[in-house]
Amino acid sequence: MPVGRRARAPRGEGDRLRDEILIATEELLLETGDESAVSIRAIADSVGVSPPSIYLHFADKDELIRSVCQLQFRKLDVVVAEATAGIDDPLERLRGRGQAYVRFGVAHPEHYRIMLMGKGEFSQDDFEAGLLPGMRSFQSLVENVQECIDRGMFAPDDPFRVATILWATVHGLTSLLISVPGFPTFDDPEAIVDQMLDVVARGLAPRTV
Repeated sequence: MPVGRRARAPRGEGDRLRDEILIATEELLLETGDESAVSIRAIADSVGVSPPSIYLHFADKDELIRSVCQLQFRKLDVVVAEATAGIDDPLERLRGRGQAYVRFGVAHPEHYRIMLMGKGEFSQDDFEAGLLPGMRSFQSLVENVQECIDRGMFAPDDPFRVATILWATVHGLTSLLISVPGFPTFDDPEAIVDQMLDVVARGLAPRTV
């Protein structure tokens, strides 16, 4: 057996090897900052297995990268859930969700780049097949928006479309905070999030005659 090459995993340890592959992939992505620079061979070498062993757990590199992103979105889900726990008012829950989202992105800039600031090669077919990372997070946002509509805080509208607008708003700010951290008005991100959401909420509120 070549030096540095691990032995075949005993029966029942496949899940552990899968986790090790995900961890190695994430570390290489963070190190290079570019998924195109991370090869299956580099991942295999990092874990100590042969490249074919990777394909026993992931169909291809795209699936592996998606899986890494899904792990980060699960962490984001936990952060958002903790930030909004016990908040009954759906509008305030949206505010807490937005604040938590931005904090997570700024605290994990390289992870956020991997998740949502990559080359954008996902297609409409990927969305319809449920392959886009983070769809559980987005669906939770849609449900939050629907509750705002049901309670009369937002005018009747397509909750999916409104959720997309809200996501685009906080994503845009998060991306700027990561890419241009020294911009003068970025000294108080939470205040900016509050103001943005206030402006958007007023625009979504029912029209008064």
